[in-house]
Amino acid sequence: MTIAISATSLSVRIGAKSLLDRISFDIRQGETVALVGPNGAGKSTLLRTLAGEIPISDGVVTLKGRAPQAWHPRELALRRAVLSQNVAVTFPFTVIEIVRMGAGERRGKAIDAMADAALADVDLDGFQHRIVGTLSGGEQQRVHFARVMLQLACGEATYGPGILLLDEPTASLDLRHQLDLAGVVKQFGARGTTTVAVVHDLNLAALMADRVIVLGRGRIAADGAPAQAINETMLQDTFGVSSALGQIPDPSVPFVLPHAARRMPSPARIAMPGAPTA
Repeated sequence: MTIAISATSLSVRIGAKSLLDRISFDIRQGETVALVGPNGAGKSTLLRTLAGEIPISDGVVTLKGRAPQAWHPRELALRRAVLSQNVAVTFPFTVIEIVRMGAGERRGKAIDAMADAALADVDLDGFQHRIVGTLSGGEQQRVHFARVMLQLACGEATYGPGILLLDEPTASLDLRHQLDLAGVVKQFGARGTTTVAVVHDLNLAALMADRVIVLGRGRIAADGAPAQAINETMLQDTFGVSSALGQIPDPSVPFVLPHAARRMPSPARIAMPGAPTA
C-alpha cells in the first residue's frame, strides 16, 4: 500500500486558539477522501495545512513521503495541485490563459491541445477567448478546475499520479456540473490520483468519495467509508441534527439524490503522452 498523504498528531494553533488538535490519518495513493463537518470545524485549515500553506504547531505532515515545505515549489507543483475556495482574478485574462497557467512554463501544441481538452471536460468548450471576469461564478470555478486538471496532467508525465486538494469545489456549481466534477474526481482516482476535497453536501460526499473524514472542533469525529462515517450518531453529535439519515419528512418535499449525469467527462483525454500510471 503506497501512502500519498500522512498526518501524525497534527496540531495547528493561532495564539491560544486550537484550530486542529492531534489529527492523525494516512491516505493511500488513488484514494478519494471527503472532508466534512460543520462551519469552523477545521476543514479548510486542514486542507491548507496539507498543501503546505499553513505552518504546523505540532506533529508531522508528509506528501509523497516528504514534508510539503521540503519540496522546492516547482517540484511540489508537479506533485500536488490545489483549488482554493475563492480564486480572485483581477486582470482581464482569457479563459485559455488561465487554464494554461496550470502548465507553468510549458508551452507548445501538446499543451494547447490538453488545455482545450480540459475545458471540454468541464463543459466550457468554445469559451477559450472569453474574459474570465465576464463569466458566472460557476463558470469561473470550472475554469480553475480545468487549470488544476492541466497541472496534474503535466506532473503525471514525469512523476506519475499526483495529489489533488479541493476546497469546496462544487460551491458555485449547478446540479449537473456537481455530478460532472464528481465523475472527473472518480476517474482521477481510477488512474491513481489521490484527492482530498472539502465538501459541505453530505450526499455528494457519499457519492464521490471512497472515504469520509468528519471533523468537529478541530478533531476527527468519524473516519471511514461513507456508509460507516455518515450515521445518525455522527449527525447528532457533530452537526446537532437528528432523524436526518435517509428519511423524507414530508411526501410533498422532494428528496434529490442523483447518481449520475447524462454525460460523463473523461479527464484521461488530457493525460500527457507517455505519462506513468499507478
